[in-house]
Amino acid sequence: QVQLVESGGGLVQAGGSLRLSCTASGLTFDDYAMGWFRQAPGKKREEVSCITKSGEPTYYADSGKGRFAISRDNAKNTLYLQMNSLKTEDTAMYSCTAERYSYGDYYTPFSSSAPIERNYWGQGTQVTVSS
Repeated sequence: QVQLVESGGGLVQAGGSLRLSCTASGLTFDDYAMGWFRQAPGKKREEVSCITKSGEPTYYADSGKGRFAISRDNAKNTLYLQMNSLKTEDTAMYSCTAERYSYGDYYTPFSSSAPIERNYWGQGTQVTVSS
């Protein structure tokens, strides 16, 4: 059974930092590209950052460029998102996703028309940034 478990969320003041983790089990982690998405109340889910199965390249939504850093440790089956200089508008439920593709090494969860073979989501971790 595949599981993605996020952790590291919490309440932080604006300008602070958090490091989110997503630990995967039940799958071959380095076969999967990974991504972080977020959803605030009343809003659509939006992209945050993603990373190929090898770890490079990485991609960021404009909202997080220069402030967020995604990384993965394939030996630990874990995806990370370091978030610095947090803003109140970063408040949301953050979820990780894992995708495996039928071919290609450079697709990510941000890719359109990716040949998705498997896709999994975690339950999410809440990030709340206070002013």
